[in-house]
Amino acid sequence: MVCGIQEAAENYRKLFQEILNTSREKLEAAKSILTDEQERMAMIQEEEQNFKKMIESEYSMRLRLLNEECEQNLQRQQECVSDLNLRETLLNQVIKLATELEEMFQEMLQRLGRVGRENMEKLKESEARASEQVRSLLKLIVELEKKCGEGTLALLKCLDLEIRPPELREMNFCCAEAAQLSFLFRSKSLLLEHLEPAHITDLSLCHIRGLSSMFRVLQRHLTLDPETAHPCLALSEDLRTMRLRHGQQDGAGNPERLDFSAMVLAAESFTSGRHYWEVDVGKATRWQVGIYHGSADAKGSTARVSGEKVLLTGSVMGTEWTLWVFPPLKRLFLEKKLDTVGVFLDCEHGQISFYNVTETSLIYNFSHCAFQGALRPVFSLCIPNGDTSPDSLTILHGPSCDATVSP
Repeated sequence: MVCGIQEAAENYRKLFQEILNTSREKLEAAKSILTDEQERMAMIQEEEQNFKKMIESEYSMRLRLLNEECEQNLQRQQECVSDLNLRETLLNQVIKLATELEEMFQEMLQRLGRVGRENMEKLKESEARASEQVRSLLKLIVELEKKCGEGTLALLKCLDLEIRPPELREMNFCCAEAAQLSFLFRSKSLLLEHLEPAHITDLSLCHIRGLSSMFRVLQRHLTLDPETAHPCLALSEDLRTMRLRHGQQDGAGNPERLDFSAMVLAAESFTSGRHYWEVDVGKATRWQVGIYHGSADAKGSTARVSGEKVLLTGSVMGTEWTLWVFPPLKRLFLEKKLDTVGVFLDCEHGQISFYNVTETSLIYNFSHCAFQGALRPVFSLCIPNGDTSPDSLTILHGPSCDATVSP
């Protein structure tokens, strides 16, 4: 009987040790989730402020363009006719549009605040669940460590009648001690609890809808500069399309790293005014478009310093499309594949905006940028690791590109 008791004790000791090891692993996972949720709570507050500034910056830009469009329309009407009623009609129309614009952006700010509050509530609830699980697991671990160090009889006498070995079922052990081990077995439900981070709404889903009609007036007739093209790139005769050359794609290097060094600058540069252009990115799986400010000294060596670029990057991994902006590097939510990117540059106000032309919505904007020297549009494709790539980018020329406007 003694051997049977000792064997039973060892079996239960091993069982408790396994539960203890599992509890420790689960504790580390719960602590990690707790730390992550606390960090996300701080990050989401900062992110909400950044998106608020972006919405306000976009509103200011749209209002400036609307006022300029109004002034141009009034000037044209004055040249054609001196009808005061028509002038008053135009002014009333602009006031109405400005009011609608303000209401739209106020609604966006309200939605941003509402989503931000919902996200914070979810994160707080998740933090509370993680904190409770950490406390419960710490308590369980202390109890298990104590039990694993107890002697044979002390270990077995706490077992409920249902789980005692047959030779111990007739022995009378105190109910208090039995209840202690009952708690350990009830803790099985704790170990089975599945703790997940909170699922929150990406703030980039608070889209700023619409494109300014002035973009068509400000759209520039860009071409690619062959003298700045990376050797891997082949340019079309009209200098509007870039693609990777066959046989020039070097697969050497780190296969985990995306190499966007296959760049080319636009032939045009800007030092003042406002400018807009569109790029067809629908035939590329990994691409970059943006602004480069600096010197272009030698063919194939331009735009290599990351601090000299403001970029929007698109890439596809399997069936998932992702967007990144830089600097600083930030991932954006993308609901579906992006086909056409619009880029707006305001040199005087230091603003660069990227648009989803197909969905007529803002992707992201940078405001109060400190530009130095001439600014040039930059385009890039990712050099594949060993395989050929059909990727290409094309600069689109709108129907009103030829309109000349004093910027």
